Amino acid sequence: MKITLPTGKTVESRSGESILSALRREKVYLVSSCGGRGTCGKCKIQITEGTASRQSLMKLDANEIANNFALACKAFPDTDIAIEIPKESRLLIGDKIAVGRADDLARLAEQLGCALSPLVRRVPLVIAPPTIDDNISDLERIKRELGRAGVDAERLHVRYDLLREMSDVLRDNDWQVTLTISTGELPELLAIHSGTEAAAHYGVAVDIGTTTVVVYLIDMLSGKLVDVGSTYNSQMRYGDDVINRIVHATEHGMIEQLQQAVVGDINNLLDPVLERHNLKSDDIDSMVIAGNTTMTQLFYCLNPEYIREEPYIPAANAYPEIHAGQLGIDIHPNAPIFTAPCVASYVGGDISAGVLASGMARREGFSLFMDIGTNGEIALGNREMLVTAACSAGPCFEGSGMKCGMRATEGAIEGIEFDPRSFNPTLKVVGGGEPLGICGSGMIDAIGDMYLKGIIDQKGKLQPVSRRVREGDDGMEILLSGGRREVVLTESDIENIIRAKAAIHAGYSVLLNEIGFTIDMLDNIYIAGGFGNYLNIEKAILLGMLPDVDRSKFVFLGNTSITGAAICLLSGAMRAEVKEIAAKMTYVELSVSASFMDEYMSAMFLPHTDMNRYPTVLAKMGV
Repeated sequence: MKITLPTGKTVESRSGESILSALRREKVYLVSSCGGRGTCGKCKIQITEGTASRQSLMKLDANEIANNFALACKAFPDTDIAIEIPKESRLLIGDKIAVGRADDLARLAEQLGCALSPLVRRVPLVIAPPTIDDNISDLERIKRELGRAGVDAERLHVRYDLLREMSDVLRDNDWQVTLTISTGELPELLAIHSGTEAAAHYGVAVDIGTTTVVVYLIDMLSGKLVDVGSTYNSQMRYGDDVINRIVHATEHGMIEQLQQAVVGDINNLLDPVLERHNLKSDDIDSMVIAGNTTMTQLFYCLNPEYIREEPYIPAANAYPEIHAGQLGIDIHPNAPIFTAPCVASYVGGDISAGVLASGMARREGFSLFMDIGTNGEIALGNREMLVTAACSAGPCFEGSGMKCGMRATEGAIEGIEFDPRSFNPTLKVVGGGEPLGICGSGMIDAIGDMYLKGIIDQKGKLQPVSRRVREGDDGMEILLSGGRREVVLTESDIENIIRAKAAIHAGYSVLLNEIGFTIDMLDNIYIAGGFGNYLNIEKAILLGMLPDVDRSKFVFLGNTSITGAAICLLSGAMRAEVKEIAAKMTYVELSVSASFMDEYMSAMFLPHTDMNRYPTVLAKMGV
């Protein structure tokens, strides 16, 4: 049987094979936290053509059942079928928006001077067996050899479970073993392995974003990036933004469910990555995470209630190292977890990690750092001082909450230009196939070009210049693609983008005012956030999201949260530096800033009410 995907690609299904299994065999991954047992309900698909046997309707509501939805793990094709995959069901391996510039990791690590010093080290030991004359205990024998290997053995903490098995392991392996030892302030024996041959030794870096979760698998012997994966953060079912998730966690008593959702996402990502490289979960013995303050607290199952109540105080900004098994992470249960430190309730470890990755905290000149995502976080400063703030941009830049929005995966419109006479669009589509939706960079492109060509006015209202502009189910819209699946951009979508860009513009304007700077006094403007790599700078300036300055000042960094987490995984010096960065940052609370709302309202036009701030836009408009 053939399974036709939304992109037109076909997958062969073997007799008696579930749709989930067939897709996975062809490296099309769906979220399936329960391992395909039909209990999590995350692998939902919709069968649009043909028929399939649905062996379980658990986790499907009446509307989904009526519209031919199925759990892919419990659905078996009876005929050739065509399916739709809801975005929340997709597990994205190598999604370019989420993972950012993964190929630059080695270059960046070298540039920052990341000498390889992971959270744990493997120490091979050949131990002299005891004799009547050399009759010290087994543990003392281990410590003696560790001291010779340069380990602070006297302060070594030995876990009780390892102490119980240690004597047998030593003798069963002829006194030749490899120890895994943490490299933190208090060294801890985490595992005893047979033999002294170099064994698999991997770590994972994790970016816990409000919209997505990203994982890097890194070989800790070589420091090389091995694989990447990303998925939508399953907490999205409790709300698109952190405030709604805090409400669900506290007022609805669902902290554990939110924590389990993101842990399930991480485990779900690790499954296919380990499978592809023939690795076991125990081969991963260290982990670093970075996320905003709410995502970090929910990962640790800490009450986030007071983050949203004045004076907006988190439970912690710095987190002690704990073991993966304590949180249910499917790697070595004793693997230590290091967390990039947070700064305040709305500036988290993702920004500490991002500033680290940018290198701005090492330079004399002043730089502006903007992480453009669901939460728009901004940092300004140099090696002497850093100020930071956060403004809610919403998930629109990542495709969420938009009528035809999607991530920058195959089928997404990522670039668009309108003919100035016919107003017909020329589309750039990820993968080059038929458009299925539009991603954040495509929306920026479209709105900027529509303003330039007169399709929308300064308030973002669509003008009746073409038959493509029409009344839709959700108000006025413009047809971008009329293929098998229509892709439109609505006035409501445009309004969401304008609100988001206005918040970002107001955020960096307030910080500049705080230190008495103007935008032209900056040496660099760093753009972080996954889709920043694919942002058309001229269209973003037309929109008023980016300032109208010398274009050479813009540096696009991609997903700096995952990059910063990865270099912290590689280097103890980087872990120390990210702590220093977080401690140095001064947080500005925009919600109580008198000037923020003024700046925000002024930026609710394209590109701004003060057009003198955008001289190149004036020139393009012929003003």
